[in-house]
Amino acid sequence: MDLWFSEFHTPDVQHSIRVNRHLYSGKSDYQQIDIFETPEFGRVLTLDGNVMLTERDEFIYDEMITHVPMAVHPNARDILVIGAGDGGVVRELTRYEQIRRIDLVEMDPQVIEVCRTYLPENASRLDDGRVNIRYQNALRFIRRCSGEYDLIIVDSTDPFGPSAGLFTREFYASCCNALKSDGIMVNQQGSPFYRQDADAMQRSHKRIVSTFPISRVYQAHIPTYAAGYWLFGFASKQYHPIDDLNAEKWLALGLKTKYYTTRLHVGSFYLPAFLEQMLEEVEHE
Repeated sequence: MDLWFSEFHTPDVQHSIRVNRHLYSGKSDYQQIDIFETPEFGRVLTLDGNVMLTERDEFIYDEMITHVPMAVHPNARDILVIGAGDGGVVRELTRYEQIRRIDLVEMDPQVIEVCRTYLPENASRLDDGRVNIRYQNALRFIRRCSGEYDLIIVDSTDPFGPSAGLFTREFYASCCNALKSDGIMVNQQGSPFYRQDADAMQRSHKRIVSTFPISRVYQAHIPTYAAGYWLFGFASKQYHPIDDLNAEKWLALGLKTKYYTTRLHVGSFYLPAFLEQMLEEVEHE
């Protein structure tokens, strides 16, 4: 019998992946968690029926949300990661010797435990001595922080359901306050292709632009995400994502990557005309 996992990107668009085995299914206090084994994408993590990552293409997301800000900030040492319970962002961050502290705030302990068991490559550095895991509500956690972090990475699920609060003006203001005077915040901005996703992206961008003096959007192509086209937000108190990129310094670290390069870094901020127009619409409201 053929087994397939299907995710609705819109009521009229469905993305399906053939499944070999359903390895795990459980309901936490917050969400439905499933792990599938698939022939094309390896193991797949879904939350509430939505693909969070696959072994085949997770490197694209994790590298782009991590290395872009790390290549810009001259000395990021104290990092806050919100979400990212699978461990992929933490794995990339721990490759930087300069980092002294990574606070990971994840509301759902069950996500981390499931990923430790079924996605050990992603979760491989969660036990690094610099990593402090906080099982807390991110909104409450961030409100208590002031001037603590060089970089905040918001690796949340989409702006619906449990993560809706991580896309509000209040949340972005709290992140800005939690950053040091030259801090950077990056977040996942979703896809600009389908209307509902595009509307959510515009709302988020408008709120970030009104909060940070520097705010830009960059892109990556991730096969299993909606339309295969994904956006990230780069918000900063001081550094410009292209003008302040120190490519020579980053290359000297000798980090081996599968997607990110310093050339791609620059190119990812050059956006198609339709997306530039969508961003401009809300920037000048």
